[in-house]
Amino acid sequence: MKRVLMTILVLMLAMMMSCAQTQTAGDPKPGGVIVDVKEWTATVKAVDYAKRTVVLEGPDGKTASFNAKNVRNLDQVKVGDRVKVDHIEELAVFVRKAGEPPSITESQSVDLAPKGQMPGGIMADTVQVTANVEAIDYQNRTITLRGPEGQVKTLKVDERVQNFGQIKQGDQVVLRHTEAIAIYVTKP
Repeated sequence: MKRVLMTILVLMLAMMMSCAQTQTAGDPKPGGVIVDVKEWTATVKAVDYAKRTVVLEGPDGKTASFNAKNVRNLDQVKVGDRVKVDHIEELAVFVRKAGEPPSITESQSVDLAPKGQMPGGIMADTVQVTANVEAIDYQNRTITLRGPEGQVKTLKVDERVQNFGQIKQGDQVVLRHTEAIAIYVTKP
């Protein structure tokens, strides 16, 4: 777990380097949000209702078999149906005044199509990590963070991060990563 948390802390500052700066008049600290959306459509090539598997063909002509054991209304899916997939990934990084101890939280949500309708659903995972700023070296552009399990890491902050001078010892760096996938089956 400690290795995972340290990796997340390293990612936090790496993402601060590439995040667009978002500011309000009262909050000049660095922060930003990156959103990536990918959409694609596949065609159902085969359905095995007994084994609960579906073979999909992508736009590139490649096929893949998927486990559909948790798919509600699989009996509605037929060869030739189209499957629309939206994959959304969001990363938000910001600095705030410390108010709570460092932490890591995770949440998940699932929403499936109602019984009797074409299969579909949305699944989302969110992980949020906060780390305290233990030390900051403005001249060398480094920041030392203490994570939720007490691990300490000093990281170099890229020159592209604006308002670096506004970060103070005692602030918190917060990283929130959300990944969601929406899948819907439609008739051709």
